[in-house]
Amino acid sequence: TTPCELKPADFRTLGQLSEGYSGSDISIAVQDALMQPVRKIQTATHYKKVMVDGVEKVTPCSPGDEGAMEMTWTEIDSDKLLEPMLVLKDFVKAVKGARPTVSAEDIKRRAGSGGASTAYYVHKYAEELGEAVNMTVFERSPYVGGRSTTVDVYADPSQPVELGASIFVKVNKNLVAASTEFGLNMTSFIASRPQDAADELGVWDGQQFRFRQSKGGRSWWNIGKLIWKYGLAPYRTQRLMQATVKSFLQLYEAPYFPFQSLSQATYDLNLTEATSSTGEEYLRRNYIEPPFSTEIIQASTRVNYGQNLGLIHGLETIVCMSTDGAMAIEGGNWQIFSGMVQAAGAELKLNTSVTSIARGSDGTYRLETSAAGPNTPPEIYDDVVLAAPLQFADLTITPPLAHSPDKIPYVTLHVTLFTSPHRLSPAFFNLPPSTAVPNVILTTLAETDHPGSDRHGVGSAGFFSISTLRQVFNPAEEERHRPEYLYKIFSPTEPSEEFLASLLGLPLPSSSSSSSSSSSSSSTITGISWLHRKKWHSYPYLYPRVTFEEIQLAPGLWYTSGIESFISTMETSSLMGMNVARLLVDSWLRGAKLAVNDENENGDGGDDGAGGRVEL
Repeated sequence: TTPCELKPADFRTLGQLSEGYSGSDISIAVQDALMQPVRKIQTATHYKKVMVDGVEKVTPCSPGDEGAMEMTWTEIDSDKLLEPMLVLKDFVKAVKGARPTVSAEDIKRRAGSGGASTAYYVHKYAEELGEAVNMTVFERSPYVGGRSTTVDVYADPSQPVELGASIFVKVNKNLVAASTEFGLNMTSFIASRPQDAADELGVWDGQQFRFRQSKGGRSWWNIGKLIWKYGLAPYRTQRLMQATVKSFLQLYEAPYFPFQSLSQATYDLNLTEATSSTGEEYLRRNYIEPPFSTEIIQASTRVNYGQNLGLIHGLETIVCMSTDGAMAIEGGNWQIFSGMVQAAGAELKLNTSVTSIARGSDGTYRLETSAAGPNTPPEIYDDVVLAAPLQFADLTITPPLAHSPDKIPYVTLHVTLFTSPHRLSPAFFNLPPSTAVPNVILTTLAETDHPGSDRHGVGSAGFFSISTLRQVFNPAEEERHRPEYLYKIFSPTEPSEEFLASLLGLPLPSSSSSSSSSSSSSSTITGISWLHRKKWHSYPYLYPRVTFEEIQLAPGLWYTSGIESFISTMETSSLMGMNVARLLVDSWLRGAKLAVNDENENGDGGDDGAGGRVEL
């Protein structure tokens, strides 16, 4: 018998690949596969020593393998020679030996989380089948990463800071695995916070702090004052979160993966109970009541999605509470997606938008881009992956889709980054003088706030969060080596100069007005040394729903952004990219297609940087 390491899933792959073969055809293919180890021995130029049951053997290897020795099989004693095990590639190669040659395939996509992940997993799945993949990634921005974007504090490349998607958590399987594979340095997102504040976190309602958490707590759950103040609500929330995450993680594995329909998968996993209700309704059904829901959980939905419990659906609400093991990549999370594109071997075209997609009578797609000249012929592809919300793509599709993804409202988020040698003013938060303000300030609604169905219901607080990220050093000559603090604000409108001055307890210059400044790099306030503002459509309003957009919009036209209304994170965009990649490669097996030319179009996120978005 010949040693073989085929797994159950491999037989499914071989079954799809050999669809239509007769018994005789399969028998011939198997006999050919059995010869693959012999051929490897005959053609190998390098071998290495291995131990088998305590006996030293020699087996073929790559020239770059550790301990590789340059030699041929004729130089090795027969009793010392260990033939390689049969693997999936051997059978795939044998089965394809009887296949007619077919033309290469093509794909199109964008380099945020969804697009980069699709490219990465298409390459990975095709490589398992022994197929080369040619991919082109179109990215309209000048960078890879989508909404996972960094800016340089003081325009100093040695001091980058995340503008958007800042953290991921340990249950984010794809992001953690990719970070490990690419050798990226994962750091705790709280490790760099200043240590001079007694409280790490506070929940502010515009009038008072409703909750304050001191440093040293592992998470929100293991703190005695939570139980003292909120009873069993924290425990019930943790149990509900764990059960929900457990159900969600089944999307990564058979029999749910790959899923042809996100709507059906959501129903099969009983997650529609959460997506069909508002967060407020879903929590009440699970005996999680105010004030814990309104003070702690709502603070989380606001900082993550700019939405209150009365609007956001229950699934996203409870997923917001999965915070254990929060981490970030040193230097920027965009490196994960850049690594994916590089690992895929994809051709990357930055600053290039796809402006039109036309499907021909032969089933191929003709793409025109913003970089094409008037006489430039269209680029031809067999498959196209749209990794951006179609509503932001500014894209013409011919013939028109039988059903286009719904246009849904997106949150307009203002991100304000600034530095100052001054700490946040206790007076702004109605605290006694000399009281240290928490490093992270989340917000919730005050008891007098009644936003109703207003999706812009930020309430009395006026912002979603203010974070003291870390200490930085101003490189300006006159300020050399002066430590300053780096702050980040999330808000539904642009913070005015008056607001920023009051936040730091500084006087507003007489030449300044109380209106919002449109400057992206400077402030009129003495005491603010660097300022950066950004507005983007960061994520959708996650209203309750039970159906989600189709994954395949037309033959050969795939769509990753339908998952945004399910759960909007870097990880879920990556999951959908992985899912589309698996469906794509499976479709090639069914249709006897062989190669791909991938390209990435207008975005993994909203416009102008969420628009990125990535996040994603």
